Amino acid sequence: MTTTHADTRRTADFAAVKGLAAGDMQRVDTLIRTRLSSDVVLINQIADHIIASGGKRLRPMLHVLAANAAGYRGDQHIKLAAVIEFIHTSTLLHDDVVDESDLRRGRKTANALWGNAASVLVGDFLYSRSFQLMVELDDMRVMRILADTTNTIAEGEVLQLLNIGNADVNEAAYLAVIERKTAVLFAAATELGGLLGGLPADQVAALRRYGMELGYAFQIADDLLDYVSDADTLGKNIGDDLAEGKPTLPLIYALQNADEEQKRSLRHAIEHGGLDSLDRIIAAIRDSGALERTHERAVFHADAARDALRSLPDSPWREAMATLADYSVQRSF
Repeated sequence: MTTTHADTRRTADFAAVKGLAAGDMQRVDTLIRTRLSSDVVLINQIADHIIASGGKRLRPMLHVLAANAAGYRGDQHIKLAAVIEFIHTSTLLHDDVVDESDLRRGRKTANALWGNAASVLVGDFLYSRSFQLMVELDDMRVMRILADTTNTIAEGEVLQLLNIGNADVNEAAYLAVIERKTAVLFAAATELGGLLGGLPADQVAALRRYGMELGYAFQIADDLLDYVSDADTLGKNIGDDLAEGKPTLPLIYALQNADEEQKRSLRHAIEHGGLDSLDRIIAAIRDSGALERTHERAVFHADAARDALRSLPDSPWREAMATLADYSVQRSF
């Protein structure tokens, strides 16, 4: 894909946000490496692979940004950021097994290298490690939010499983899945930052709302990328969601506006998976205006995320969070 001036600017904006959070994130990374260590060799091998796979560490970064925006000046946000990353990474390990994925962030998945059983069990290790760290914080409010969040994520996984191959999934059902699978962890990350900073209840709620809306925007934009990107940009192959029979928003919108022949092709693709007619399906999605409509929906949630920040005190940290709202959707169009 050709690099544009806008691409360069977005990269620079995101780099500035990362730079602001860099001091805290270095400490988070150190703690993650320390707490991933185990006497079991296979756990260390898979953990090293996960760390080497990179990723933006967006969820823990959101937490440290929110904590600083809330005026927090202690150390607990470092441990909480690690907890959030452990929860997220464990869901990725489980996701890749369920989806039978062999590529993530441009690298082989753990299940492709070590098998499904090892990936599931190391995912369980990460979940349990996150709860060990939670207990060390000795704050029932924190534990309640994270316990509720992990339970909701599990519900989202099951809901998504039920939706696979179902061409009748509507927008509300799709949003229910991404709320549980993605947005709730964003929301917990930012809410906990406000909680640590001792903000008033309305501002803590605003931070949670910011995280929830950002999570929606980020996931919708990600689902859009599956049809406008490529393996080098996205870290997975174009059409992967379609191959897995996942009825994401571009497909849902396309089904609403396509002609009858295209609808039959789209429904068949969702119900049977596979990429036999990928070019025709992508053409149908593009002809229907579904990509533009999906992008507009992502922007709607990104704008709502920015609006939620207005009640917070002005600071570079708040501005960085607003920048992330823009970045979440600008990646995709």
